[in-house]
Amino acid sequence: MKACIRDTAAAVTAVSAAVALGACGADAGNGPDGGTAPSIGLLLPDATTARWEAQDRPLLEKKIKELCDTCVIEHANARGEVATQQEQMDSMITKGVDAIVLVAVDGKSLASSVTEAHAAGIPVIAYDRLAQGPISGYVSFDGKEVGRLQGRALLKAMGDGAALPQIVMMNGDPADPNSALFKEGALSVLRGKVQIGKTYDTLQWRAETANMNMSAAIAALGADTIDGVYAANDGLAGGSISAMKANKVAPLPPVTGQDAELGALRRIVAGDQYMTVFKPFGPEASAGGAMAVAAARREGLDRVATSEVTPPGGERVPAVLLKPVSVTADTIKDTVVKEGLHTAQQICTPRLRPACEEAGLI
Repeated sequence: MKACIRDTAAAVTAVSAAVALGACGADAGNGPDGGTAPSIGLLLPDATTARWEAQDRPLLEKKIKELCDTCVIEHANARGEVATQQEQMDSMITKGVDAIVLVAVDGKSLASSVTEAHAAGIPVIAYDRLAQGPISGYVSFDGKEVGRLQGRALLKAMGDGAALPQIVMMNGDPADPNSALFKEGALSVLRGKVQIGKTYDTLQWRAETANMNMSAAIAALGADTIDGVYAANDGLAGGSISAMKANKVAPLPPVTGQDAELGALRRIVAGDQYMTVFKPFGPEASAGGAMAVAAARREGLDRVATSEVTPPGGERVPAVLLKPVSVTADTIKDTVVKEGLHTAQQICTPRLRPACEEAGLI
C-alpha cells in the first residue's frame, strides 16, 4: 500500500519536472502568442461532493501558480447542471482562455462543447472524468482498479459462508463515465461470489437518493438479508448507512466507499463503514495543473504524460493514470493521515477517542 502511494508520487514528480524543464524555455509571463499572461479555465461539476471545492480546486490552483505565477485562473462550478456547464464552456471559449481543465458533469453531453473549444484552438484537459470529444489530455485514477479494491474489501469483510452473500449495489451517477468503470471493476471481483439483491444508479451522486434507495431495498429484501453494501463513494455510503440505522438494521453490514472524506473516516473508525478508497488529490491535482500549464503554453503533452487513453469515439491522447489506495480502520494512519489529507485530531472526535486509540490513531 505504501508502495502504491510512492509510485503515485514518483509519477507526478516526473510530470512536474518535465513541465518545469519546458517552462525554462518559455516566457512564464506570456501566453502562447507572446502577448498577455496565459489564462486557464477550471470547470468543476458540483458542490455535492466535498472534494471538488475543498481539495481539488485549491490544489490545482496552487500547482498552476507554482509553474506559471502570472497565469490567470477562471473558475466556475456547474452545481450539477449540464446546461450550466455548457454555458460555462461557452463563456471560456468566448473569453479566449488558453486551456480548460474540465471535470464534466456528463461526459457525453459535454462532447459538443469540447468540440467547440477544439475548433477555437483551446486544448481541453479532462480531469478525473474522461469527457468525450477531442480532448487534448486526461488526468485521473484507474477507475476499474477503484472498483476492484472496493469489491475485494467487501468480500473480505463479509467472510466465507455456506451460501452466497446478498448485497445491494449503490452505484454512482450514470452520467459520470467513472461510474461505469467503478461498477465494472467491482463486478469483475464480485460476479459469481455474491447475489445482487438490488442495484441502483444515483443521479448526481446524491446521498439523500442513496438513503431513499436503501430504504426501498430494505423493504423489498428484508433487514436481515443484506450481507454487504457496495457504495461507489462516501456520500452514497453515508446515505445508505443512515437509512439502515433508521430501519433498525443491526449489526450494520460492511459498506464500501470512495474519496476518504472526513465523515467517512469517522464512520470507519466507529465501525459503521468498512472501507473507503483514497485517491491522493495532491498528486492528481499536481498532474492536472502541470498538464494544464503545458497545454496553455502549447507545449507537447506527450513528454509530461505517463500513459495514453482513448476517449469514446475519439483518438488516443496523453494521460496520467494514478493508483488508488484501499483504506480501512487499520490503515488510516499510514495513508490519509500520513499523506496529510486529514489529521488524527480532525478524525478523532471526543466520542471516537476509544475507537481511535484502538486503531492506533492516537
